[in-house]
Amino acid sequence: MMMNEQRIVFMGTPQFAADILEGLYKAGYNIVGVVTQPDKEFGRKKELRASEVKNKALELGIPVLTPARIRTDYEDVLALKPDLIITSAYGQIIPKELLDCPKYHCINTHGSLLPAYRGGSPIQTAIINGEKQTGMTIMYMNEKMDEGDILYQRPIDIAIEDTNSTMFVKLSRLALEMLLELLPELFKGNIHPVAQDHEKATYAPILKKEIEHVSFDDVTLNVYNHIRGLLDNPGAYTVIKDRKYKLEKVFYELETECEAGIFKGLEKDYLRFDCRDGFIKVYMIKPEGKNSMDAKAFYNGAGRNLAGERLG
Repeated sequence: MMMNEQRIVFMGTPQFAADILEGLYKAGYNIVGVVTQPDKEFGRKKELRASEVKNKALELGIPVLTPARIRTDYEDVLALKPDLIITSAYGQIIPKELLDCPKYHCINTHGSLLPAYRGGSPIQTAIINGEKQTGMTIMYMNEKMDEGDILYQRPIDIAIEDTNSTMFVKLSRLALEMLLELLPELFKGNIHPVAQDHEKATYAPILKKEIEHVSFDDVTLNVYNHIRGLLDNPGAYTVIKDRKYKLEKVFYELETECEAGIFKGLEKDYLRFDCRDGFIKVYMIKPEGKNSMDAKAFYNGAGRNLAGERLG
């Protein structure tokens, strides 16, 4: 039995959004349609792969729309007659025609405490910048990027062991909790939006490919934050003798005696990559074109001959 008969359209793409969709559905909300990105080619064989949100919607028996350009191809969404549109990491700009349609407007879940970290990479950028806290914002949407009035915010700590992947899970759960608290009050008209202070805005744009390359000629915490802010997707890599090595499980240690930018070899159960004031411990590594392997397996193979090499 549905808790609320209001017609909701959910728009999202990655696993972060799929978990929220499933939670809303199980809570009894009337999800009349899901909008997500079209299937994309994946791998060398260019096989089509559906988004995590599409897969979850089909599993739940919810109709799915996959417009290539929502800014012009929105009529099918309007035909669903939504009372509310919820977006979560959808990946396209929502046109004014959709923003103006629902009785209860369009709301968005954003992985930061707005106006901090507006843009497409708020979770990754907060970790890369060494933030110890971030949060979740639920906001009304307007035609500008993440500038709508705030409906609800809650902070969450970033632990030193957290990565991009672990924070996505934590923030997805937090977003669902907040939506389940917010929606009944929204439908009752008990919510009082608060305008953002635009002078305090900071930005987290879509990450460029170049950021995946890690330089070890820096202080250790900066290097560690850089790596963990990209794990596991899109990932972080270094280069040794013109070959890429993806770093998959890391931690760090501070030390006075080190050679910044040098691969020192194997110590205990980790590979040591020196920074300016310490080193990165790499427990899992993936050489380009090969499978992932632990530190000892890598070192007993090609790694032994690379010890002492400069990181490119």
